[in-house]
Amino acid sequence: MSKAYIVDAIRTPGGKRNGSLSVVHPVDLGAYVLDALVERNKLDAEAIDDVIFGCVTQVGAQANNLARNAVLASKLIPQSVPAVTVDRQCGSSQQALHFAAQAVMSGTQDIVIAGGVESMSLVSIGANVADGKAAGHGQPYSAQGINANYGVDWFHQTIGAELIVEEWGLSRAEIDSFAVLSHQRAVKARDAGHFDREIVPYIDPSLGIDLQRDEGIRDTCSLEGLAGLKPISNGAITAGNASQITDGASAVLVMSEAAVKRYGLTPRAVVHTMAIAGDDPIKMLTGPIPATKKLLEKAGISIDDIDLYEVNEAFAPVPLVWLRELNASMDKLNVNGGGVALGHPLGATGTKLIATLLCELERRKARFGLVAICESGGTANATLIERLDG
Repeated sequence: MSKAYIVDAIRTPGGKRNGSLSVVHPVDLGAYVLDALVERNKLDAEAIDDVIFGCVTQVGAQANNLARNAVLASKLIPQSVPAVTVDRQCGSSQQALHFAAQAVMSGTQDIVIAGGVESMSLVSIGANVADGKAAGHGQPYSAQGINANYGVDWFHQTIGAELIVEEWGLSRAEIDSFAVLSHQRAVKARDAGHFDREIVPYIDPSLGIDLQRDEGIRDTCSLEGLAGLKPISNGAITAGNASQITDGASAVLVMSEAAVKRYGLTPRAVVHTMAIAGDDPIKMLTGPIPATKKLLEKAGISIDDIDLYEVNEAFAPVPLVWLRELNASMDKLNVNGGGVALGHPLGATGTKLIATLLCELERRKARFGLVAICESGGTANATLIERLDG
């Protein structure tokens, strides 16, 4: 089977809610990273076999195949390049990467761009459900099937996070401490320039935008400050220990060995192993645990063999319980901060984390890196990448 090479991985800075990127149409946000990826790799855009983008809230500005619209809005990619939008909830762009890698590994395609977009300021989370219900189109969970099987009318992520807190006996102080660490690590990484290679600054003079850095990092975040926040649902989860609402886009260039040689490019990593797992949809957020175990078994390695891991901080309890269940090291987890500090632009997060992980593997000259993301419905993707000496 052919190898799927990661030639490049980029992202926009994370725009905070109603911040700098809130005035950018998500189609244009997607086109921006597509153009940036093509330009900085001097790629023959006509040779791209497909563009696969993740997007979660596909309604309004993000409806009607956002990926294809981003291609059509691009300055550098011709209309002959097809595109498709996928929805694996918070792991959507990670799934886009899986699809891209699978296409290259199968030999059916040579050059695929995988990525994702989410404008959470413009299209609020859950808007597709709310708008559909308001229009009389019903709700996504069936009373006859899902309610009968699980005894609920709705799967709610905050309730899931609280159930995790309860089951694993986490304290509010422990969760808040992890949130503070996320900001501290992000501040240190930003100031040291660790994000410089992965971030493509978003500059648009016509909109008055010159965004060079992530907007959500709080330099003065403290345990005392977080302790004063009110819980979202009378539990331990607050806005301070959950991921930030964020606007952003990201993209990864995946190529076959033949294409890499044809265009004289140097691959930075290879997609080593991929896995996906389903878990309890009511707790919802524990999927990264079985997905990681499945991936380790497929790869034939142990958690100790992995140099770095990015486990999405949808809520602070998620990576904390993942650490416990995998007997993993806090020193290798989200070393440059995570979703609590840097944001979680839903459909873009998967390939965003790949970009961060890849750059940090290179900086440390480390070999293996893991990304695992919890997803609504109780599923999770896990991806193992292997850095190449280039």
